[in-house]
Amino acid sequence: MTYLGMPTAPPGVGQLRGSEPFPAAAETALANAQLRRNLANATSHIRAKRAAVVSEVPDWQQLRAAAAAIKDDVLAHLDDYLVQLEARVTERGGVVHWARDAREANRIVTELVAATGSREVVKVKSMATQEIGLNEALAEAGIAAFETDLAELIVQLGDDRPSHILVPAIHRNRTEIRDIFLAEMAGVDPGLTDDPAALAEAARRYLRQKFLTTPVAISGANFAIAETGTLAVVESEGNGRMCLTLPRTLITVMGIEKLLPTFGDLEVFLQLLPRSSTGERMNPYTSMWTGVHPGDGPQEFHLVLLDNGRTATLADERGRTALRCIRCSACLNVCPVYERTGGHAYGSVYPGPIGAVLSPQLTGVADNASLPFASTLCGACYDVCPVAIDIPSMLVHLRSRVNADKAAGHRLPTVEAAGMTAASWAMRGPRRWRWLLRAARLGRWARLDRLSRSAWGRRLLPPPLSSWAAARDLPELPAGSFRDWWAGQR
Repeated sequence: MTYLGMPTAPPGVGQLRGSEPFPAAAETALANAQLRRNLANATSHIRAKRAAVVSEVPDWQQLRAAAAAIKDDVLAHLDDYLVQLEARVTERGGVVHWARDAREANRIVTELVAATGSREVVKVKSMATQEIGLNEALAEAGIAAFETDLAELIVQLGDDRPSHILVPAIHRNRTEIRDIFLAEMAGVDPGLTDDPAALAEAARRYLRQKFLTTPVAISGANFAIAETGTLAVVESEGNGRMCLTLPRTLITVMGIEKLLPTFGDLEVFLQLLPRSSTGERMNPYTSMWTGVHPGDGPQEFHLVLLDNGRTATLADERGRTALRCIRCSACLNVCPVYERTGGHAYGSVYPGPIGAVLSPQLTGVADNASLPFASTLCGACYDVCPVAIDIPSMLVHLRSRVNADKAAGHRLPTVEAAGMTAASWAMRGPRRWRWLLRAARLGRWARLDRLSRSAWGRRLLPPPLSSWAAARDLPELPAGSFRDWWAGQR
């Protein structure tokens, strides 16, 4: 598949892969009781806020359907809309750059910053720049990047990694944040308390000088309008507004899927995004810019359009709807797996349910094979998604791709594949199914369910039950089947 004469992008690179599979990373996270408390407090608060403001909108489901239809239209005609966007941005004084992957995007941005002569940049919170590892690439070139979003600043000063799409420091409590500021923030009051207002004021004082003196800013974009060449950033703190208006040079890195066809389409998404992300009726700051305006705002504007695995995702008919995502993080806040493990366990800058489907597609499923299994398939993520991405169905689809890859590497069927084939055969006939249910009673006699609940018991279980039970408890086996009970009732 191609667009604009460019070949399909190679598998995504950047900060989309973990150093260890999800089960191993999750086991480490589950041992951190403070992390679980921090996550439970934060996600429950955001869930309650979201539910309250969504309940006020009588046509919420119609808005979801409209947003899904708009994004599907974009994906179906992405090549046309990208050409249109490039033309409009260029007409209005901007310069458009095309990046096939993270390495190319980092090179483009680094060269653009170096050309200004500046050794510092201020940054608006951006998932795209985190995805490609831009801060690290700039640092290698001797350029310091200063995050200006409060949560991103906390993560940066703490030499940490983001663990949430919207609230990168969700795994930190305010006492931990105070300690980070005292240790790492230049010029901070040694008597700083953990009062939220005091922490915000300390960050404001620290960043104000950077806003006023740094000539280059880097941003992402929540939306880009193909019709007009307008880009939009929505945020809650005002730091984005400062970065987008004060510096002389503005560089925006944006995934190619962030397009909307017309300015009118923005109305739908500005109702959905703030309610789904921060639980607000409207985000405090919506900044839009179209090209360059002499004497007002940045005098150089560069737009870097990032592929990094997106065209490969677009080629998958069952997986491409992941590209509808508007990065609201609603799915993270309702996910029982994310709430217990946090974002670091996923290994990617995109954690939670959307990360479990998006990251494997951007990198290639084989490079993130454990993520599609990081879910209970409860469906809560689909219920809250403002663009109606059916994440549970997509997870099942990606799991089948993982299993197909495994099977392709074996001449003989794996134990798992053989077991599933046998189960499929048994379920296709009522007599065979009844026989299987009766045979399962042997498991109750052997107390396999109790064995699966203890470490020593898991070691005694025969394969493949031992591998299955390593991450799960076997449900208590019933004394009889429903069919037997029903026959007895009649």
